[in-house]
Amino acid sequence: MKRNIIDASQLELTEKVVSIKRVTKVVKGGRNMRFTALVVVGDNAGHVGAGLGKATEIPEAIRKGKEDAIKKLITVKLDENNSITHDISGKHTGASVLLKRAPEGTGVIAGGPARSVCELAGIKNIRTKSLGSNNKQNVVLATIDALSQLKSPEEVAKLRGKSVEEILG
Repeated sequence: MKRNIIDASQLELTEKVVSIKRVTKVVKGGRNMRFTALVVVGDNAGHVGAGLGKATEIPEAIRKGKEDAIKKLITVKLDENNSITHDISGKHTGASVLLKRAPEGTGVIAGGPARSVCELAGIKNIRTKSLGSNNKQNVVLATIDALSQLKSPEEVAKLRGKSVEEILG
């Protein structure tokens, strides 16, 4: 998966914690508790990323997750009615996510993990369907995989050697 390097210092990023898991390791002296936080960040204008943070305390895990998400920001191609440019599906391990473009006024029709990614990316109209695994981490990463594969009509026209009008019909 190809990632674009984005300067996050110039973006107004908002964060959303998708899940916090408590992980226990049994050792000789008892149990060690640690926390894993899955965090999605975005600027509501076409940039979104997801990261994982692990620490012994929840706020520290969230901070680490946010830093990881900022490192993995991608750019999302949106059309004139704040939807995606074409239908696409993304996959990460056992989770598949189908993203379908939607007309103005549809809103974000998506399950929890996919919804947080779409909203923070700035998508206002979209229909999604989560297929396969419903593990939150894999669904978030599958959604980001799908969004990173999006192409604008200009890119498709250039690849095919046609005009944008021929591509859009």
